[in-house]
Amino acid sequence: MSDAEQSKTGTPAGPRPEELRFFGTTWLDHGGTYGLRRAGVAAGSLLAAVAGCFVLRFAYEGLEIADIGGFVNVLVVVMFAVCSAIAFRKTWEGFTRRPADQAREDSLRSLKAIGFIGSLLAYFLRSFTEAPGEKLLRTEYEEALVRYEKRRSARTGNPSARKKPRRP
Repeated sequence: MSDAEQSKTGTPAGPRPEELRFFGTTWLDHGGTYGLRRAGVAAGSLLAAVAGCFVLRFAYEGLEIADIGGFVNVLVVVMFAVCSAIAFRKTWEGFTRRPADQAREDSLRSLKAIGFIGSLLAYFLRSFTEAPGEKLLRTEYEEALVRYEKRRSARTGNPSARKKPRRP
């Protein structure tokens, strides 16, 4: 898109930053209410994790009331702990790099849903340093800008706008 086309449409030429959940594109320049949104994401994810722990506690108490046995109670606790640890690790990794195998990530979706407390805690902890996922998007956006500038500088202009030489 040329500068003339850019002024007509009002949108800048080149790659556009990807929007981030809860932040839009404010992560790019940390403008607007970026700080408040980060604080809100941190508080919201912590409150949701605490609420989830209460729900799991009530479910555990229900198992105790049902008196189904100590083995099942231990099994449930271990299952939620392992699923939460895996969900935390996968969510944390997702903030810095894209998954190499998307099919594998899709197969872990149910496990991450069971370990939702781990994912919420990863969001909470990541919110202290940046918007969750900001580092990944910033890296990708800066690489796209470099590629765009490289492509743009290699061209000399619009070939159809060049004057053709006159033949005598």
